[in-house]
Amino acid sequence: MSHYHTFTPTDALAYAREHAGLADPSVLVSASEVGDGNLNLVFKILDSDGISRVIVKQALPWVRCVGESWPLTPDRARLEAQTLIEHYRHAPRHTVKVLYHDPELATIVMEDLSDHQIWRGELIQGRHYPQAIDQLAEYLAQTLFHTSDFWLPPHDKKRQVANFINPAMCEITEDLFFNDPYQEHPRNNYPEQLESEVVQLREDEPLKVAVAGLKHRFLTHAEALLHGDIHSGSLFVANDSLKAIDAEFGYFGPIGFDLGTAMGNLLLNYCGAPGLLGIREAADVREQRLLDLRALWLGFHQRFLALAHDKSRDAALASPGYAEAFLQKVWFDCIGFCGTELIRRSVGLSHVADLEGIQDERMRLACISHAITLGRTLIVLADRLDNVDELIARIRQYS
Repeated sequence: MSHYHTFTPTDALAYAREHAGLADPSVLVSASEVGDGNLNLVFKILDSDGISRVIVKQALPWVRCVGESWPLTPDRARLEAQTLIEHYRHAPRHTVKVLYHDPELATIVMEDLSDHQIWRGELIQGRHYPQAIDQLAEYLAQTLFHTSDFWLPPHDKKRQVANFINPAMCEITEDLFFNDPYQEHPRNNYPEQLESEVVQLREDEPLKVAVAGLKHRFLTHAEALLHGDIHSGSLFVANDSLKAIDAEFGYFGPIGFDLGTAMGNLLLNYCGAPGLLGIREAADVREQRLLDLRALWLGFHQRFLALAHDKSRDAALASPGYAEAFLQKVWFDCIGFCGTELIRRSVGLSHVADLEGIQDERMRLACISHAITLGRTLIVLADRLDNVDELIARIRQYS
């Protein structure tokens, strides 16, 4: 039986040689720890030419960006591996492939994506991948439909919900999305110059009621197996490829959460573009983000609806008109969760380079302020914006 210990590069190399499934494991000669996220160790396993051939990831028993003062169960590695395996079943072109996982050691061996780039970095540089939005819509539609009640038999669905209970990671989401930014909390992190705007969030009762409703849906609506953290830093892109990674927040929750998180990250880039790029390029990038937003929702909607019409197994859910009504509810959820992503990334603990990477302080403050204002607007108006064109018109109004 495996016994948990924190891997060194030497450990990761030996582990990859044993479990990567290579015909000749001896081609792997070194390991380099490259994890730059908030939670885990990530090792690239290299051959003699310095080419990365496989990835070994290990969950630490605490939050890496904070330290041992914030303990966290390593069982999240099991949940991540199982989420990725389940998503790979339904969207293999757009999900990283898990080669091996060990719940005792909290390790995952997975395919190397060195021929891809992290999408956030590409967005920040103003680089456009024309296929990325369409492929993200496909990934979300396939994974969310095939793990929902539209597709899964009731007994299978209930077993899966039980298997993917993820209380420790969900608690992080509950705190960072729905609690911390709307109260004084030591985890919050924002420029002191924006104190008055943050205080307004704490004192805005209609906003807090709307956030409470979103949190309640996050707690109770087990609609599909979510990725749970589908931001532009957990997506890799190449010229004709998009792949999702980092699914340790996977659990059964409201479908609008994954969509809202993805859209929120497009809008974080929209808010940050004027501080990251020249005036003309920033204007072009902003226009592209709005086109991306529209294409993502319409692409997801079209695919999910087609799947529901063609493949729904539940007779009641297959009733004419029900899938359309359900997706309208998903849309309203999506807008609200999009707003919480904007606020938590600008006020809370976990920031993004789309805003933090802006060098000019005055411009950085303006872009963060824009994200806060836009986030608050989307949360409060979520159920009054009936379609994506109304959403885009509202975004333009606050730009």
